[in-house]
Amino acid sequence: MTKIFSGLLFIGTLFFANAQYGTLNAILTKLEERKGINQNLSNVNIDDKKFVLVKDSPDHTERDFIVIKGNKVTYVEIFDDKTSGESTSNVFSGDIVRSRKNMISLRADMLENKKVPIPVTKTFLLTRLDDILYLIDVNSKDRWIDEASFSKAQTSSKK
Repeated sequence: MTKIFSGLLFIGTLFFANAQYGTLNAILTKLEERKGINQNLSNVNIDDKKFVLVKDSPDHTERDFIVIKGNKVTYVEIFDDKTSGESTSNVFSGDIVRSRKNMISLRADMLENKKVPIPVTKTFLLTRLDDILYLIDVNSKDRWIDEASFSKAQTSSKK
């Protein structure tokens, strides 16, 4: 009788430990997704994607866009002056390289169809959190959001 009771207790303990492991594993997976590590996004197509970044400062608002078409990229900076209400923009074009480990390198060497001596370079980590694609700037930690995902998230929150 004690052997049966001990066996049932052991099986119950294993079942409880397995349930705790599953919960702990789900929490760790969610935390890793937030950091952008351990995600296999090699099958995610970023062709024809538009990523957006908005920075608000006391004197101006900066809106940046990255439009990817194959291995070509257009990088747009728009500055809105809050005091005068004027907007200025810079339109860069160049190329983009995607590595196997979700890393994306941008090099824009043309400013409005004129070669610039020092190109704009950025390195991003492609991540996904809650079915929304992000580009995280490796140097500044800025999060660029996929415009299609952003539009979906706004329409679903209004419902």
